[in-house]
Amino acid sequence: MNSIDEVQSALDAQGYVCGRALATVVFLSLKLGRPLFLEGEAGTGKTEIARAISAALGRDLIRLQCYEGLDAASAVYEWNFPAQMIAIRAAEAEGAADKEVLQRTLFSGDFLIERPLLQAMRPHEDGAPVLLIDEIDRTDEPFEAFLLEALSDFQVTIPELGTIKAPEPPIVILTSNRTREVHDALKRRCLYHWVDYPEFEREMDILRARAPEASESLRREIVAFVQHLRREDLFKRPGVAETIDWAKCLLALDAIELSPQVIADTLGAILKYQDDIARIEGSEAKRILDEARAELSSV
Repeated sequence: MNSIDEVQSALDAQGYVCGRALATVVFLSLKLGRPLFLEGEAGTGKTEIARAISAALGRDLIRLQCYEGLDAASAVYEWNFPAQMIAIRAAEAEGAADKEVLQRTLFSGDFLIERPLLQAMRPHEDGAPVLLIDEIDRTDEPFEAFLLEALSDFQVTIPELGTIKAPEPPIVILTSNRTREVHDALKRRCLYHWVDYPEFEREMDILRARAPEASESLRREIVAFVQHLRREDLFKRPGVAETIDWAKCLLALDAIELSPQVIADTLGAILKYQDDIARIEGSEAKRILDEARAELSSV
């Protein structure tokens, strides 16, 4: 991808519609070999862009899903202890339990279970893989410090095997839903972009790409309703992922337009908390729908 326009076109071909600002930071990340840090609300397309880049470049996608308590060992490698125990018992049964030979055998690649970070450091036939470190904000500071070192040198150390360095640095994308602040030291290693909810026309473009079966009029009502819904005082506002899911649900129900009843029947596709659903049900859904249609008619 040799230009911003080419990046935009390549992502668009994968069904990922993005603005020029995001396309620019993706281009710079690829051009400069810098990790890309994407922050924003859940459901705004942060994870999906890694899949789109992987498909556009024809590279493997390796995903490290972060969670509370994730440590370096779980992210890099672990030894296959059950297989090691079987090997020990087999060696003892055969009378070939030479400790030094057995230790070298047990702590070799045959018994190594590679986790995402180590997989990303290995050579790949189609070129450096895309390494997605998803929801980094769910981990704690010690793991961030380890990750900072791993991404600085693109290498990991296994005490029994030594240091393994990537022949070509992977394309690294980190995402955060901002449930907590990620340390500045990690952010400084990356190019940063805030992924916001799209404006009306871009969300329409996304829906055209991801739900082409829907009529233009239904798409306009869906997007207008969701955009008005995001202005409400909700615990969790619907993201683009929910807009797409809702459109597919409406298509499955053969809906040709929105109505208070259809909205009430399918609110679970766009709202994921009962308090939010209870707040929007009934007259509130009708009010939002009326406001959305009034705005559409005035354009």
